Amino acid sequence: MGKDKKEEPIFLRKKITLLRAFSLLIGSMVGSGIFISPKGVLQNSGSVGFSLVVWFACGLLSMFGALCYAELGTRITKSGGHYIYILETLGPLPSFLFLWAEFFAIRPANSAVVSLAFGRYMLEPFFAPCAAPVPAVKLVSLLGYYMVLTLNSWSVTWSARLQTALSIIKLLALALIIVPGMMLLAQGHTEHFQDAFDRQSLVWDKLPLAFYAGMFAYSGWFQTSFVREELVRPERNIPLAVIVSVITVIVGYMLTNVSYYTVLGREDVLASPAVAVSFVQRAFKSLISVVPVLVSLSCFGTMNGGIFTFSRTLFVASREGQWPPLFSMIHIRRHTPLPAVMLMFPLVTAMVCIGDIYHLMNFFSFSRWLFIGLATLGLIVHRHRHPELRSPFKVPLFVPVSFTIICLFTVAMSFYSDPMNISIGCTVVLSGFPVYYLIIHRQMTNRCCNLFYYLTYKLQLLLEVVQQEIKTY
Repeated sequence: MGKDKKEEPIFLRKKITLLRAFSLLIGSMVGSGIFISPKGVLQNSGSVGFSLVVWFACGLLSMFGALCYAELGTRITKSGGHYIYILETLGPLPSFLFLWAEFFAIRPANSAVVSLAFGRYMLEPFFAPCAAPVPAVKLVSLLGYYMVLTLNSWSVTWSARLQTALSIIKLLALALIIVPGMMLLAQGHTEHFQDAFDRQSLVWDKLPLAFYAGMFAYSGWFQTSFVREELVRPERNIPLAVIVSVITVIVGYMLTNVSYYTVLGREDVLASPAVAVSFVQRAFKSLISVVPVLVSLSCFGTMNGGIFTFSRTLFVASREGQWPPLFSMIHIRRHTPLPAVMLMFPLVTAMVCIGDIYHLMNFFSFSRWLFIGLATLGLIVHRHRHPELRSPFKVPLFVPVSFTIICLFTVAMSFYSDPMNISIGCTVVLSGFPVYYLIIHRQMTNRCCNLFYYLTYKLQLLLEVVQQEIKTY
């Protein structure tokens, strides 16, 4: 019996059902964004009316992107999300540049933003009406992130179950904001919507930053593409999960923002460090200690979804030969990609310690939307190269074309809106060129290879991980 157990093949199991896929998407989209982005959207759009237009436009753009990724997920049967789509359609150099930017800029900065929002809202009930001390916020942020790291290293099943439970909590948190706001709106409280489209306050060159803030709140619609190999019936469940989840989030976000503006004026939103807490203080004081906890749990779910999917990107990149092979290995008993999960530990820790939410958001948004635009461009290229391929799900051509143009145009405009942070993000991407040609494109010497494989072997023994059995796609 022990021999049979020892010979059991080691690979990532198909454990993500339609419900879990829906929970993963909802849990990843509804997180810190809807509770911190309203300030960024309003600040860069100029007025209440234009901010609501930006929110709806971001939702529509997210739906276009989600439909493109749903088709890519039915055409390309590997996990890995943006990375594998760019690799399969545009080639190894763009895919490595994405991987480089994702590891050193996009993912750690995004995780740091969500972690900081988690820490801020978790401490709000204890320090209200004063702001929580920054060192305390950063400490609690790191503790929450480390808890999620541990869970994802321990069990795929339990992290997926937690995501399902937290998705319900996220929707409850939104309901506690939407219901009081709609009740007040029905009673005639429309004073904050007077002169909603004030053109004098609109600054066109800041609109890309408004879209960055709004798209950050919606980001997560692509998460199922990272775990494609672990999905049950992916041809059916990917399109169904993304369509239902994105529509749900668009409706929820629009109602939430209308509720915010029903209770809080423009100046109140701009002055608030935590919009949801300010809302509750005005509209529903009996829940002043409940809503911040629910919001922090929403952020916790977003952290869980982010780690759960990013570890799969490194896993697939290792398998494709563009990342050290140690990170394509999984634990012999728990079947989790332990090395890939633990790799983000130092970078996220550093960014939480030194970062600020809004600067970090602009910093990583440039790289993220550049490569998402390239991935949907890759869909157009893939269609042209493989006209004989019959995809079970196909979107009209104008959807990937318009999405790609909008993404790349927004990225180009952001250089004018925030040149400092965008230039740093661009530099991180460009720094991947010499790394690719020195390490990936050219072969290492025998001496370097022997040292590299020796270190990999020792770490493999320490972490108790093995190469998974590669299955036929």
